[in-house]
Amino acid sequence: MSAAKVIGARLRRLREEPRDEHGRAHRSREKWALMLRSAADPAADGLPGIKSLAKMIAQWERGDHVPGPIYRPLYAKVTGKAEAELFGEAMRSSAPVARHDALPLASAAGAASRRRSAPVAPELADYFAEQLAGHYRADRHLGPFRLIPTAAAQYELLCDLAAGAQAPLRRRLWSLAAGFAAFLGWLYQDGGDLDRSAHWHDLMLERAHRSHDPQLVAFALHNKAMLLADLGDGRGVLDLTGAVLAYSPGLIPKVRVLALQQSAHGVSLAAGDDDTGEAADECARLLDDAAALVERVDDVYPWGGACRTTHYLDVQRATYLTRLGRADEALTIWERIMPALVESGARRDVGVFKARQAQAYASRREPEQAVTVAGEVVAVAEETGSARMRRELRTLGERMRPWASERPGRRLAEMLAGMGGHA
Repeated sequence: MSAAKVIGARLRRLREEPRDEHGRAHRSREKWALMLRSAADPAADGLPGIKSLAKMIAQWERGDHVPGPIYRPLYAKVTGKAEAELFGEAMRSSAPVARHDALPLASAAGAASRRRSAPVAPELADYFAEQLAGHYRADRHLGPFRLIPTAAAQYELLCDLAAGAQAPLRRRLWSLAAGFAAFLGWLYQDGGDLDRSAHWHDLMLERAHRSHDPQLVAFALHNKAMLLADLGDGRGVLDLTGAVLAYSPGLIPKVRVLALQQSAHGVSLAAGDDDTGEAADECARLLDDAAALVERVDDVYPWGGACRTTHYLDVQRATYLTRLGRADEALTIWERIMPALVESGARRDVGVFKARQAQAYASRREPEQAVTVAGEVVAVAEETGSARMRRELRTLGERMRPWASERPGRRLAEMLAGMGGHA
């Protein structure tokens, strides 16, 4: 029996026993989900809603996969047992999933380089490249936590292989390891575990430097800047994007587009609602510069392709205009592009964009419309567990304060309360 099956059976027993006189489980999965959420730090952000978490519990108990590092401490608190007692089989068979500090990963790669003597097949690089591309495709249809165990295990295997390979294959494998670290950083970021996201972004930077590829290093800085934007650190965003753009002449168009648009977010975050017009003008200039480069994006790199998607820069414009309180301009864009965004099928991204659209409606003093749009977002946030949506809904709640005692404000409060208070 696999480690996941053994652990799943154990977790199910802990939830169900002791059964009542009718043989019914002691606690339902919904009750167990509530207990896990209650065990979390009150300041924690991004845990799924009760229904979504109950579905995840069912998957864990079936042995589909093992609870990730976010949930293991919660199980330990609820059951009063040590993590090693609950998840020991997984820790022994797939330790990289549970480890989230850089030193063990780095030392593991170093140990691998000392013990590996067999040559590394170049075909493995193509295999991992295909795996990473497949993960990004799967991510469009799954919640943020489902792919973490697999991707983390593959990341460590890549580090193992890269440490024993010779150039130029060695550099390509480190490049792929950076790509996996970026993907894991993104999953944790979307799931709301920003500490672990920061850890994986830092690993990406280190692995990118090992690849000796300045384009990848610049992309890693952009990714870290994107995380800082989620943290509201506009000046930090500009520190990192400024470092990228300082080397602009040697960078491919894709990297420059990504850095320019992220700079616009940094400017708008630093200005906030206090903008007198200068920030909006600077954001517009940065995105105009990016728009002039988009048609020139034509490279072989598998990452950063979002900048070539329809309405990519329109989304960035609408976002900074919403952030700066320019609701009329923002809504003109949101209403024009939203139908096409919905058709794209990227539900988590669209949920974030709709929440921002709702913020713009609130800023334009259309609370009923804001709440109508928010209702669509709440449903998707519950299903996917996306913390990005929850953060945007929290911002909407702040903009809806003038109507807190009126019908729209009460409706929104009820929606957010239905998400377990974590919106």
